Amino acid sequence: MSDTNDIENEVELEPGILPLDGWHRSHGARMVTFAGYLMPIQYEGIMAEHLWTRSQAGLFDVSHMGQLQLSGDDVAAELEKLLPADIATLKPGHIRYSMLLDEEGGILDDLMVTNAGDHFFMVVNGATKWDDMGWLREQLSDDINLHYMEDHALLALQGPKAALALGRLGLEPANADVPALDALTFMKAGNYLWGKVLLGVSRSGYTGEDGFEISVPAEAVEALADALCAMEEVKPIGLGARDSLRLEAGLPLYGHDIDTNISTIGAGLGFAINKRRRAEGGFIGAARVQKELAEGAAQTRVGLRVEGRMPAREGALVYVGEQQVGVLTSGGFAPSLEAPIAMAKVDSAYAAIGTALSIEVRGKRLNATVSPMPFVPHNYYRQGAVK
Repeated sequence: MSDTNDIENEVELEPGILPLDGWHRSHGARMVTFAGYLMPIQYEGIMAEHLWTRSQAGLFDVSHMGQLQLSGDDVAAELEKLLPADIATLKPGHIRYSMLLDEEGGILDDLMVTNAGDHFFMVVNGATKWDDMGWLREQLSDDINLHYMEDHALLALQGPKAALALGRLGLEPANADVPALDALTFMKAGNYLWGKVLLGVSRSGYTGEDGFEISVPAEAVEALADALCAMEEVKPIGLGARDSLRLEAGLPLYGHDIDTNISTIGAGLGFAINKRRRAEGGFIGAARVQKELAEGAAQTRVGLRVEGRMPAREGALVYVGEQQVGVLTSGGFAPSLEAPIAMAKVDSAYAAIGTALSIEVRGKRLNATVSPMPFVPHNYYRQGAVK
């Protein structure tokens, strides 16, 4: 499966233990070290877990991610100094995808930011969260409060039956401004009560399917996981299937498809920067963003359909004839398509849809074609969707 070897080889000394560690083991998980924590890579098998999530509902433990709260006077304006997103107009209960950029416009991390009313809630990648917090603290005004929610776990319930399963828990809006759970649409969020437990629920995720991310106090996460997995539609899913699902969905993984060596525009993430921010700039890294909006980026993230059955992995070189024009950043076999797919960073002259390329794998060349992404259509529950 895509990037499984990279996940297994990402080893650090004395990995951290997350709140569901024992729960994963009791459910038959094979544990690996990832982003500094012991985490489940699979339970019954990556292929089966992938296909289950596409047809039913999969429960992922993503508690390694960093959950941050930012508050204080002028917090929106302060965040706009760091993020290229339009934070000033972000309404309460709404979410935006954005990035932290370095001074040269390279991507330090990608993230989700939510207007939670009296503060902003940010979810950053697990492998970069400590650096992210240091960067935020260094760049933000001292008047801004930054709180790391280390006492909370994070679950992702993903798949076409995720809403059905979560709806059975009888979650109640925590206040009058929060919609009923079944009215919550893609990239919206709110606080809900599960009995006496306060949950932060967003209709979002990283599989391309409808679903939710649930911030839950660590002491209640095992009970919540038990309640969800007691339903016939829900099974626990590991990192391996999470990776193959996001690859099919055309979603970049930080540290692989995006990093400080690629820009927002080259990464194909310009959609996250609205007209005002493009014109005004004013955020760290804006000079490169504005230059590449005008002139184009030297390299571009592309999707590749690979001929045959052999998957190509991260690090494989991409060619036009005998000229190297790029490198694979993710790759693997797509269970939903029953074919290998990949993402690559290539010279922009060879990024057009339909361009014929080749990938070097074990001394052989595999034919590949630049393909539109996502490889598998997204199934998000958007506002105005018919139930």
